[in-house]
Amino acid sequence: MVNELDPSIMQLVNDRYEIQGLPVLDIAQQFGTPLYVYDADKIVDKINQLRTAFPAVDLKIKFACKALTNISILKLMRQNGVELDVVSPQELQLGLHAGYEGTQITFTPSGVSFDEIEAAVAAGSIINLDNLIVLEKFGQSYGGTVPCMIRIKPNVAAGGNAKIMTAHEGSKFGIDIRQREDILRIVNQYGINVVGLHQHTGSDIKEADAFVRAADVIFSFAGDFPNLQIIDLGGGFKVAYKEGDPITDMPALGAKLSEAFLNLSEKLGRKLQLWFEPGKFLVSEAGTLLVNANVVKPSPNRTFVGVNSGLNHLIRPMMYDAYHHIVNVSNPVSDQLNTYDVVGYICETDTFATDRPLTEVRENDTLALLNAGAYGFTMSSQYNSRFRPAEVLIYQGKPHIIRQRETMEDILKNQVLLEL
Repeated sequence: MVNELDPSIMQLVNDRYEIQGLPVLDIAQQFGTPLYVYDADKIVDKINQLRTAFPAVDLKIKFACKALTNISILKLMRQNGVELDVVSPQELQLGLHAGYEGTQITFTPSGVSFDEIEAAVAAGSIINLDNLIVLEKFGQSYGGTVPCMIRIKPNVAAGGNAKIMTAHEGSKFGIDIRQREDILRIVNQYGINVVGLHQHTGSDIKEADAFVRAADVIFSFAGDFPNLQIIDLGGGFKVAYKEGDPITDMPALGAKLSEAFLNLSEKLGRKLQLWFEPGKFLVSEAGTLLVNANVVKPSPNRTFVGVNSGLNHLIRPMMYDAYHHIVNVSNPVSDQLNTYDVVGYICETDTFATDRPLTEVRENDTLALLNAGAYGFTMSSQYNSRFRPAEVLIYQGKPHIIRQRETMEDILKNQVLLEL
């Protein structure tokens, strides 16, 4: 399915860009740049899109909060009936701080020490086990007294980049489906209470068939667990980053998976719950990174726009070759487009875009990088001892600061000056 770039987060109205009717330039001037801005309405819309695609099944949405862990965003998810999937004890604590009960949080770690699992159990979270050694330790520690899920690797390769494919044979994630007999041996030996099976194929998956193939592997295993209540098919739905981008056809996916899921429930003779744990799908399009042009630097064969941000704030273009649409908020309408390389201020190669057509960029113009809500701030750093940006949530037509911009105090925090 092909979709035009969704304009709803930032709309051009009367020759100015707005978010929920608020001029974007006013937001930039009020809070400064670089600045992450999130649209609460867009997040709620994406939640509803997913629910609408699966009307016939008992669906639970678990936000993969590693995409965006700001506690105000987590609170917004909770208010809209979305639970959490976390991958670290710290994310679990953020969820509790945002008002979640431990029972509303799934802990899906990879290669962690067993004390992290013990802490999550103590918090009341359901644990998603992804290797045989931990599965056996879990059985030795808890027997059948604590419910758990098992993450299966179905050996299905799908996703927008090799670095975000998580279910193929060479991936570190999950227990290989070919180790099925080992799983059952351990489960039966300790009487482990397996209530759910989980898989996560990867990110940026546009073909419904990839989900169906992975689901078929999980479904074939479901009958071996008499207490099974949950099938968790992960996330990874594709969103559009530029016009003409393919996206996951959610209605088609919902129809195909719902039919297969209901058939499985009928075969097992009990009602199951279908879980998804989207991250990017819920927050990517809701986020915009606002930056200012520090310098416009002509050279013989290209013109660079150096902005007051870099890989320390948005590493996706450098790490995944990710495309982010860029617009000049300060000069939104022009008959002429110029071609620029938009680059960061970090002492590394941190290019956001090359040969990108934009309306004329002048020094101090504000640029917007779209679809920056997922894996933007959460992957940011203090590299070059630069400050992380502030975050603002547009909620019910008003901007709210939900994270202050860092200061030198944050850079120095936890450092100790040695007396030499």
